[in-house]
Parts: sequence; C-alpha cells; structure tokens
Amino acid sequence: MSRLRNSYTLLLACTLSLGLAACAPPDDPQAGPFDDYAGNAVLLPVENDPTVTFAVWFQSGTQDDPVGKEGLARLTASMISDGATAENSYQDILKKLYPIASGYGVRVDKEMTVLTGRTHRDNLDLFFQLYSDAYLRPAFDEADLDRLKKDQLNNLETSLRYAADEELGKAALDLAVYSGTRYAHPVSGTVEGLRSITLEDVKNFYVQNYSRRNAVLALGGGFDRALLDRFEATLQQMPQSPAPAEPEIATATLEGRKVTLVSKPGADASISFGRPVTVRRGTRDFYALWIANSWLGEHRNSSSHLYNVIRETRGMNYGDYSYIEAFPQGGFRSMPPTNVARDHQKFEVWIRTLPNEQAVFALRAALRELDMLIDNGLSEEQFQLTRSFLSKYHLHFATTTAERLGYLIDDRFYGIDAPGHLTTFGEMMSSITLDEVNAAVKKYLQTNDLEIAIVTGDAEGLTRQLTSGEPTPMSYSIEKPAEVLEEDKIIEAYALHISEDAVTVIPVTDIFEN
Repeated sequence: MSRLRNSYTLLLACTLSLGLAACAPPDDPQAGPFDDYAGNAVLLPVENDPTVTFAVWFQSGTQDDPVGKEGLARLTASMISDGATAENSYQDILKKLYPIASGYGVRVDKEMTVLTGRTHRDNLDLFFQLYSDAYLRPAFDEADLDRLKKDQLNNLETSLRYAADEELGKAALDLAVYSGTRYAHPVSGTVEGLRSITLEDVKNFYVQNYSRRNAVLALGGGFDRALLDRFEATLQQMPQSPAPAEPEIATATLEGRKVTLVSKPGADASISFGRPVTVRRGTRDFYALWIANSWLGEHRNSSSHLYNVIRETRGMNYGDYSYIEAFPQGGFRSMPPTNVARDHQKFEVWIRTLPNEQAVFALRAALRELDMLIDNGLSEEQFQLTRSFLSKYHLHFATTTAERLGYLIDDRFYGIDAPGHLTTFGEMMSSITLDEVNAAVKKYLQTNDLEIAIVTGDAEGLTRQLTSGEPTPMSYSIEKPAEVLEEDKIIEAYALHISEDAVTVIPVTDIFEN
C-alpha cells in the first residue's frame, strides 16, 4: 500500500471546505500552519470546524484472521473500542464520554481496521486521553472478552442467519466468490473460529497487527500543530513487531453459472449475484464503469434501470441495485461507505427480498437487462442523463469532516494522488466519453460466468426452476399494460444455463459454522 506524503490532502481539504478559489495555488499546496509538515499522517484541517476527528488506520483486517480463528480481527478491534483500558473500566469510559458528547468506534473490513473518534475542541484533553488509551493501553479484560465474543456469536448465529436475509445473501455470495481465500468469511468470522478464540489469541493479534509498522494516523477539523505532534507521539508507544506474511487472495476461475441456495424455512427470496472485477478506484476505467453501473442500479435510486424494470413497472419488490465496489450494510446507508477499501473487488447485483415464486423471474429479468447493457451499451441520452446526475450526486458522498477524512484515508490505501478521489470523480464526469463507458462495460462485465446466491424458503422449488429450463411466468394482482405482458413472455423464458450439479444447497443452520 502506498505511503504517500500528505501534501495533496491539505489542498483537497481546502477545496472541500472553502472552495477552490480560496485555496492556495497549485505550486504551494501546503500554505498555512502545516506548510513545513513532513510526516506521514493524513490531514484535513478545517479552520472553522469546532470539532476534531481522529482516526488510526491499522493496515490489517479479517483477511489476517488465522485459519481456525476466523473473527479474531473483529473481536480484537471490539476489545479496543468497546472494552476497558488500563486506566478505566468500560463503564467508566462511557460515563466520562457522555457529558462531553464524544465517542469513538471501530470499523473492521477485509484489509482495514479504522478506529475513529470525534470531540469538540473544548474537550480535547479528556477525550484524547481516553481515545489514545484505547489503542495504546487496552486492558484485555476477560469479562470484556466474554461479553464481546457472545455479541459477535449472536451476530452470526442469530442476526445474520435469521434477522437480515439481504445481508445473509450477500455474505453467502462472498463465500462463493472468494471460496478458499481469507476474504470468504464474514467480518464477524465463523462460529467455530470465534468459539476457539482465547484471550491470549487476542493479545497476540494485537501485538502483531496494532503496531507502529502498519498504523497511519489521520486528523481532521479544527486542530493545531500541537495536537498533531501529540497525536504522532503515540506512534512511538505502539508495539513494534515484524510484519506477518500477507495472505494470498487468488479467487478460483469461474466457469459457468454457479448457484448457492441458503435454505431457510419460511423465508422469502433474497438474491445476490456477481463476479470478481479488476477495475480499480482512481483509474479512468473505474469512473467510466461507475457511470454505467449508476444507470443500471445506483444504490437506493429510484431512477436507476433495474429499479424501474423490477420494482416500478412490475411491483415485485422494493429495490434492485448494482455495485462495482464493496458496499457493506447497504440497508443502513444511502451513500457509499468509507474505510472498506479492498485490493479485490467484485461486481454484484442485489435483488431485494421478494416472494419465492417470483425469484427466478426476477433473476431472469436482471440477467437480461445486464446482457443488453453489455451488448448494446448506453445510448447517448442515457449517458448524458446519468453523467449529469452523478456530477451533482457525488457531492453528497462526503458532507462532514469525518466522511471526507475517511475518503482521504481510502486515497492513501489506493495510492490516489492529488486532487484525490472525490475531486477526481467530479472532474471525470465532465471528461469521460460515451465510448469509454461502453468500452469499460464490455471489458469488465459479463454474465456467462457468475456466482449466484439466494436465501430462500423453497430451495427444492427454486432448484427445479433454475435447472429445468422451463418458463417461469409472472402473475399480477392488477392489470398491466400490454407491452409489459409482451416483454414478460421474453423474460420468463430467458435462458439461465444452470445445470443441476451447479446448484449447492446449504441449510441456514450450517452456514458460517466453520
């Protein structure tokens, strides 16, 4: 991962906060109190912001879970963010944070762990002591371990399996796409892995992965040089350990369409399908593909194409979206998340929950629309409308100092130079051409080789429908226009090319066990 100096982050901070005209000229991007800064921290100074946002990015994540200890990265991070320190019990920490309206928390993903905190400038001394103690002096209390391990197991065994079918489907897709790699298991780990974790495992993981070797500090808002110096001094108090071997993430070559059915009694159908994609943030192809993907299935956007075909026209469910980057916890957010940067991404489509008897028709409809996009590309009108929409919509991606700081951390991960992803996104919307968009679609997307994951209460019926080749007609409770019914005849017979031996059924009680 790139260790870029932070000169461009200061220019980007100015641009995002004050507007380009108010910023220093390009030949002096560090004008101001940090013009002589030569450190490695990611900085986002916002002079008039009364708050300060802290972040420590540890270049480690769930891919670093030892075999048989899946869930250790998440559990260790929880012990730091939601556990006692050498100075304070967890309850005492909460009591001290509450009256100053401050807090800190952690996000753990495949390759990143980011501990973020925020406070008002008037409360810096107390907050900084509590925050830095969390990652420098964790108590690793046995009672905290028991509590947090129980919470994590509950997330796997109860919440993910029985209370979040869409997230279950997406996690099942990860298991299929990344099978055999350290990317496959959920952030929470596996049931057997979690149960095997001891306090000694947590301590060892902390020493290996929470070290000055792989820590990057980030600071945003109304901070001064003295606070930055104080923050940087904590690096010298972190463990110093040799870098562990980085796991190899080599996905198996997909051949044909494979289906994983998670059999869950009484469940409606939640569908996810996708495949690895090599396009990378910061490249011109990435922004070209984003335009096509936005037209196809922009998250929570009622003007996107899949949404209109499946929900608006046919009323089958409440949302149909597509993605070219990881978008965890999509049901709880509208804008793309930060600090889930990955070296290995996948293109995926989510078909939100719908009746089992409509599932195969909906899958056929989505595959058909994707095939037509690949074959025909966007039209000039579709391109212009989508590009115009994104030129304004991307401004909503990061509206707070904390969100903008998160993007700057991600820029460091991807090695994106000035002016950074957020600004580059807007610039690309005015320069990308239709030909580039359609070329990117053909280069990176296809439907012949796919992993498909479906949570369903009728695994037997779906297996039969998916593999028989027989039409799966759609019926409606209200009258539909003749042109919709004519198109339905095409969709219901759209070829799936799925053989019986390509379908795997997993009981919901067994998924994520080991």
